[in-house]
Amino acid sequence: MDDVIYKISQEKGLSDIHFQTGMPVALRINGSIIKQENNIVTKAQISKFISEHIKDSALEKLENEKNIDLAIQVKDIRFRANVFDSMNGRNIVLRKIESTIPDYDSLNFPSVLGDVIQNRNGLILVTGPTGCGKSTSLAAMINRINESRQANIITIEDPIEYIHQPKKSIISQREVGNHATTFASALRASLREDPDVILVGELRDLETVALALTAAETGHLVFGTVHTSGAPNTIHRIVDVFPPSQQDQIRAQIATCIKLVMTQRLIKKADDSGRVAAFEIMVSNVAVQNLIRENKIHQIPSAMQTGAGDGMLQMEKSIEQLLSAGVINYDEAH
Repeated sequence: MDDVIYKISQEKGLSDIHFQTGMPVALRINGSIIKQENNIVTKAQISKFISEHIKDSALEKLENEKNIDLAIQVKDIRFRANVFDSMNGRNIVLRKIESTIPDYDSLNFPSVLGDVIQNRNGLILVTGPTGCGKSTSLAAMINRINESRQANIITIEDPIEYIHQPKKSIISQREVGNHATTFASALRASLREDPDVILVGELRDLETVALALTAAETGHLVFGTVHTSGAPNTIHRIVDVFPPSQQDQIRAQIATCIKLVMTQRLIKKADDSGRVAAFEIMVSNVAVQNLIRENKIHQIPSAMQTGAGDGMLQMEKSIEQLLSAGVINYDEAH
């Protein structure tokens, strides 16, 4: 099975490999699903993968919960794996993790981001659907800080994807399930570990969100991801985690500590050489802070339209720029 995975992983533009029992192997290449009709997945292959890559403790979790996330390595290539049960049997999806953290400048981030990530405190959120490159963007940001500052960086991930080496900073990477029981427990412990920068792989529950907001308010720069599209939806998602009686207080906390919300979307390039990111950027300014505090979050897009001077960028404008430069074509953009 590992030889099959390794061979497939050499495909240019590959991001994901799908193994469904009794079905052709399917690859996601530059955003499109391509089936290998003559390569049918067998139950024996799935069983062999599980026996080689899943430890007893994780296997027990898989049997109990019927799905599991983990990081695996096949020869010199790392993958984020999800194993799950379905009506046709046990299936595997592998997300390829590039071995090298992309250079920050190569990702063409909006220029304001470089300034914001040098803050010593506050909350920076990267949002978007699964597979839009959030982990890659965060890795590049953390690496930029690692290269430029003497700081203590702690990452909490599920699973660990990009592996960072200490440069100017020191860095500790913790994996939920291996090094901590939950995001919340790892985040709570990190506040006693003299952190300057904390990355939380996903803000998914009340306790984790509450701890992240507190950390951002108390002198730490906190990065997190949310599976949402656009700044208003992101802020609503965070607020809605809490009961109604706490939501005014949470809006006030967010208004105080939020520094930037970046939504991204990957679009296929016109020359078929890969995909490129389009971005939406909400930067915290007085107008945005007041709208959040006063629960007028639906007015944030208007504030973003008038906030270009502060570095704000709407997704439509970012896509227009890529179209004008000939990087993408109209059909892919829409």
